[in-house]
Amino acid sequence: MLPEWLYFPPTSTFFIVFIAVTVSLVTTLLNRRFIDREQFAIWQKEISKWNAEKKRAMKTKDKKLLAKVKKQEPRILQLQTKMSTQQFKTSMITFIPMIIMWQILSGFYGNVPVAHLPGLFVGQTIPLTFFLWYMVSAFFSNTLISRLLGVSISATMGLGKPSE
Repeated sequence: MLPEWLYFPPTSTFFIVFIAVTVSLVTTLLNRRFIDREQFAIWQKEISKWNAEKKRAMKTKDKKLLAKVKKQEPRILQLQTKMSTQQFKTSMITFIPMIIMWQILSGFYGNVPVAHLPGLFVGQTIPLTFFLWYMVSAFFSNTLISRLLGVSISATMGLGKPSE
């Protein structure tokens, strides 16, 4: 299916990095296209504010504040659902192609080492299979591309503070 020269390091190492960078780039661009970042940031700010009030209410045991927070909870859950729905759009577009790509590459590489990391001792290396090397490559490429394109990973995942 794939050329044999892609089977062995260092070619396999760079090829998998290329795949991870491409997937991260496509996913980030789709997120930028389908997620209304301004609205997303507004919702995230409201949720963060509510979480801070909830934490303060629990800590101080302020019954009025606790009642206010409890009253706002359905709205916050609704906002979280809207945020998840926006993120789900991108997931649905990329899911099937990712499964197909994963099946092809997993079948091609199996458990054969595709990359080697330096070990603790001179001359020692740590072999990485396709699965491990792809995960490492995807993590770093997603972080790098998200920062280069100005898309906060936490904001696109609905975690932490928005990047605006």
